[in-house]
Parts: sequence; structure tokens; C-alpha cells
Amino acid sequence: MPEIDPHLEPLTRTQLLIAMGVTAVLLGLLAKLWLKFGDVALLPWCWDVTTLPLAMAIAAIVTTISSLMYQFWASYRHSADFYLEFVLKPLALPDLIWVGLLPGLSEELLFRGVMLPAFGLDTTGIAVSSACFGILHLSNCKQWQYVVWATIVGFILGYTAVATHNLLIPIIAHVLINLISSSVWKLKHPESQA
Repeated sequence: MPEIDPHLEPLTRTQLLIAMGVTAVLLGLLAKLWLKFGDVALLPWCWDVTTLPLAMAIAAIVTTISSLMYQFWASYRHSADFYLEFVLKPLALPDLIWVGLLPGLSEELLFRGVMLPAFGLDTTGIAVSSACFGILHLSNCKQWQYVVWATIVGFILGYTAVATHNLLIPIIAHVLINLISSSVWKLKHPESQA
């Protein structure tokens, strides 16, 4: 198990939940300001019979790829464990609902809802928004593997948004990815149970 940097004080459960909430509000506010002052429209979102099955399929694909990478790529496993231990260790299992919802909504609103249309609903827009999404997940320079993975996930979610022209699909997929990944990690690391 990777050790958290001894110079970095671990956050308490309350501090982590507050930090997630504040981050979600700031990302949402940034998206709102960009919409108000930028020449961009929010990517539409709508519900139809394909929304949930498609989002579930995307989440299953991403989670499966992540699981395989975790199993076979040791440096990715170390990077993911470092990041997830810092974020998840202080949390209780019911808190994982917030791990799914807060980033899933706020990050998708900013990166796929606003940033993607601003840079173009094409490969360039997907690449730029995905790279920014990946950088958001940088905890330190030694954790580049997790940033690469977050960038790939951002690309998959961005491609989904462009292909379906429906922001709700990547939002639901992102929420499910976070819920599944964090729950599996918590259950596999019983020493992290709060």
C-alpha cells in the first residue's frame, strides 16, 4: 500500500466532504460564469430510453478497463492507490454517494457541458477538455499515471457527449464510474474503513 507523503496531513472525513462540496460548487460556478460571459451554450441534456443503458455501458467499459490496468500495470496501481487512499480512506461507505454525485455533476458540467462546446464539438475540443480534466486529477508530479488514466476517461466521456449530443449520458456514466470504483477500492482495502 503506498504511503501518503508524511509532509501532507491527511484530511478528516469532514474536511474531505467539505473540500468535495466546495470543489463542486467552484467548478459549477466556473461553468456558470463561462456560460454567462463566454460565447458558448451548454451542451444539451435529455432523457430517453437509451440514456441509462448507454451510460451504464460506458461506465462498465471504463470500469473494466480501469480494473485491468490496475491488475496488470503496477505503476498505475501504485498511482491509483495513492490518489484513492488520500481521497477515500477517511470516508465511510455511505459517503461514496457524494464521491459519485458531486464530481460527476460538477466536472461534467464544466468539462463536457461548457468547455467541450467552447473548444469545439470535434477531436480538438475532446482532446483539450480531456487534458484539462486529466490535469484536475493531478495530486503530485509522481502520479502521472493517474492523470493519463483520467485524461483517457475524459476522452471517452467527451466522445460520448459529442456522439450522442446529450450531456446526461456522460454525467450518469461519470457518477456510476466513481461509485463503482470507489466502492470496489474501499471494499478491497478493509483497513480504510472509517
